[in-house]
Amino acid sequence: MHERLLKIASVVVTRADRNMAADRVLRTELRSQRGLMPQESRAISRAVFAYYRWVGWLNAADALPKRLEEAAELQQAFREHPQSTPDAELSRAVPPWIFEHLTVTFDWLRSLQSEPRLWLRARRGTGPALAEKLGDCVPAGPGILSDILEFRGTKDLFVTPEMQSGAFEIQNIGSQLIGHLCAPRRRETWWDACAGEGGKMLHLADLMKSKGLVWATDRMEWRLKNLRRRAARAQCFNYRTALWEGGAAMPPEFEGAQFDGILVDAPCSGVGTWQRNPHARWTTTPDDVRELAAKQTGMLVNASSCLKPGGKLFYVVCTLTRAETLGVVEAFNRQTSGFEPLPVPDLINPQEAPAPYRTLWPEKTGGNGMFIAAWQKPAPPGPPAEPAPETATAAPAPAES
Repeated sequence: MHERLLKIASVVVTRADRNMAADRVLRTELRSQRGLMPQESRAISRAVFAYYRWVGWLNAADALPKRLEEAAELQQAFREHPQSTPDAELSRAVPPWIFEHLTVTFDWLRSLQSEPRLWLRARRGTGPALAEKLGDCVPAGPGILSDILEFRGTKDLFVTPEMQSGAFEIQNIGSQLIGHLCAPRRRETWWDACAGEGGKMLHLADLMKSKGLVWATDRMEWRLKNLRRRAARAQCFNYRTALWEGGAAMPPEFEGAQFDGILVDAPCSGVGTWQRNPHARWTTTPDDVRELAAKQTGMLVNASSCLKPGGKLFYVVCTLTRAETLGVVEAFNRQTSGFEPLPVPDLINPQEAPAPYRTLWPEKTGGNGMFIAAWQKPAPPGPPAEPAPETATAAPAPAES
């Protein structure tokens, strides 16, 4: 690796910490550099992320540039021969505390050492045509999966006419599967409770064919500002935004509102993103997991109060820890009543039977690890049908014209 690029990568690693994530430092540093070619920026990014994937194999006494070079070599060797790293060594890829918080498998650990795939979400029904225009695209499967595209090229997607016109979004396959599991229908009203910058909200709106309404809330106004910018590019107009901190007090815009569907994609420890975001492996702590699990339960309970009878409630997190997944489901079931578990199908393997909840493992989907649970609020029974009089006879059929 060129000395200049190593120096830039070293700056990123030196500045990154728990309060300043490596990917954020990387973006800032790359923007500050003049004259970098796209392939040079990619090389720096790969070097930084390889460092955090393979730091457990490196000698901390070595100079940082040397460690960066060794990590890049380990990444290259793994890319060419994934089995060259023995199972017995893979525990170095994660912090020791994680073994107490989820069932760790060698397949999962091996997936973390792979470079992440790049997934695109085409507008509903346009996947095959978009793949032909962009090139270097492979659909995730048939049917609805044909709108989920893996991009294997090297072109800058952000400058393509298709991106500028909102024909696709960069969105992980796991996040896209969430939208299809929610399956919002036209003329329904949905609430994306933790919308962030709007990836899932845009998908819900697209699946509704712009014939319903999606409310998007977040606790940070700057995220909603970015959401509105993305929505304008995607020509999405069937949405509204509001601020929500996650507490029992609902936004004033929600007065009297009852939703057909609610998606609570809650803030989490992000363990499911450790392939794409390896720096987080070394900054996340068990205390984060415990604190977030309590917050997630509260947000889910509070949001559920706005679900109308017959509506669907989805709880989603991009983590895999027991406390933030089954622990939250169990806590929600204890603290609420009137909700029935809604079986979650396997969209990638539809022959599999629906399950009470579902975990998307990176080694199986090629995307982020995610957990999904769902409930339905039963609709009250309608009035009983009045029995027909015993003397009643069928009305004659009208004559055909």
